[in-house]
Amino acid sequence: MAALYVMIPAALLIVALAIRLFFWAVDNGQYEDLDGPAHSILFDDEDPMHTAGMKHNPTESADAPEDKQHNG
Repeated sequence: MAALYVMIPAALLIVALAIRLFFWAVDNGQYEDLDGPAHSILFDDEDPMHTAGMKHNPTESADAPEDKQHNG
């Protein structure tokens, strides 16, 4: 019986902490984009049209500047 006097407040404290962490996560935008990570795995990183992470195009010559824009 004496253990219940410790266990019940401990359980209530853990539940209160979990609720606080949940609301902190919601306020910080953790649940804003639920579909983005799931869809990003479907796209190929080596897509020639995807140039967000590319600094150098391997088809350019070595002496050409990296920020050269291509027309066409």
